Amino acid sequence: MNKLKLTIYLSSLSMLMIFITAFASKKKAISPPNIIVFLVDDMGLMDTSVPFLTDENGKAISYPLNKFYTTPNMEILARQGIRFANFYAHSVCSPSRTSILTGQNSARHGVTNWIRSEENNKTEFGPEDWNWKGLTKNSVTLPKLLQQNNYKTIHVGKAHFGPFNSEGEDPLNLGFDINIGGSSIGQPGSYLGTEAFGHTGGNKTRAVPGLEKYHGQDIFLTEALTLEANAAITLAKEEGKPFFLNMAHYAVHAPFYSDPRFAEKYKDSGMPEKAQAYATLIEGIDKSLGDIMQHVKKLGLGENTLILFLGDNGSDAPLPIENDYSSSSPLKGKKGNHWEGGMRVPFIAAWVSPNASAPNQLKLPIAQNTIQGQLGTIIDMFPTLTWLVDIPNPEGHSIDGFPLQTQLNAKQNTNRDELFLNHFPHGDHRSNYFSSLVKSDWKVVYHYSVKGEPIYELFNLKTDPFERENLAESNPTQLKMMMEVLSAEMTAKKAQYPEKDGKVLELVMPQ
Repeated sequence: MNKLKLTIYLSSLSMLMIFITAFASKKKAISPPNIIVFLVDDMGLMDTSVPFLTDENGKAISYPLNKFYTTPNMEILARQGIRFANFYAHSVCSPSRTSILTGQNSARHGVTNWIRSEENNKTEFGPEDWNWKGLTKNSVTLPKLLQQNNYKTIHVGKAHFGPFNSEGEDPLNLGFDINIGGSSIGQPGSYLGTEAFGHTGGNKTRAVPGLEKYHGQDIFLTEALTLEANAAITLAKEEGKPFFLNMAHYAVHAPFYSDPRFAEKYKDSGMPEKAQAYATLIEGIDKSLGDIMQHVKKLGLGENTLILFLGDNGSDAPLPIENDYSSSSPLKGKKGNHWEGGMRVPFIAAWVSPNASAPNQLKLPIAQNTIQGQLGTIIDMFPTLTWLVDIPNPEGHSIDGFPLQTQLNAKQNTNRDELFLNHFPHGDHRSNYFSSLVKSDWKVVYHYSVKGEPIYELFNLKTDPFERENLAESNPTQLKMMMEVLSAEMTAKKAQYPEKDGKVLELVMPQ
């Protein structure tokens, strides 16, 4: 090779190496996204100043309850992201929380009631072998999959994945690297640091574990958990790992302690004392949301951090019930009910610092200041996040949800089925022994024949969103069609039925 050819060859080789190095650096710079699931216990669709309900044109409507609550950080999040007008969860907590971690409907994973820590609460006619032990070390869970992909997985707050002395009692068994305050309990013994969060005052059987550094201090539980969450985020950054934060506040679940930081604001509201206390709990979680978002930005992680804000079931706010309307009004019902107020929850998705050109935001663009009218569910979160992080679904693990990436960009996902099954084969709640199915604009509710004949309810949610008119008798054709879909869903998910006198009470189809 002559000198000229050698020079050209070396020059070309040098350029190639520069290109390869630049490409490798670019690839290396695209870090996996950080993920925050901000889950509020018992927060319903109307427990916020952000309006979620819309008119027939998709425009937000503010109702009286929206004007009572103060949630400025939710308002900010809604402006920089998208909120869903029709986002469904199960009507009680443990089923929803298990569905978030597994991507499965409660009828499939079998956690169909809230888990009582001390014993099996199947209730009188409930199925004998429902999954009251909850998740186990062998369960396929979202944090476990993320952990296996080098994520720092953090649980903060309420867990409620299994009873006392079960594997599911400890979030560390389910794929979390860090557990702050999570155990079997479904509510805090106390919200006060001066009562050691239940260890020295309040309900000692539901004392929040850990957090000893705050015992005796004049600090509210919501604030203590927020401080610990931010410290865990800092630790993940120092370790050079992406993080998954399951920020699962005990608020706004009973007992309805008043958060003294916000109490003065509601004294002249004219609302009952417990309702005022509930409003302070709401404002406390909103402050937590703002504090965590600011901390993420301060660490320079905002453009690469996705936040999903939601509740786990309908509102349980201590407001009077009048003709079945209460704290979810104008939606009918509340936590534990079979109506929409029992299972419609707030859902907002946003990047902490929106930047359309950021690498992960290019992959998952999220429309801003937009309301998505198409149905979404808690079951969709698992496939959405595994898609975002490029994690394949484990072999043999059934998924009932749909990835939300199309809907988060304010488009319609024509490939999803728009079904949501809420299966509650138990008693001792506001609505007992029922299964309901939403299919696009229609909803059917089947009440099992534990005491008498079965009862059917049928609603057109498009023309009657507040469920005032039961069409079961006047539209038998639609009722039969919906019952057939309900039956197919129950069969596909191997749902368990209530039992009476040794007999399984399967669906009775209408004549």
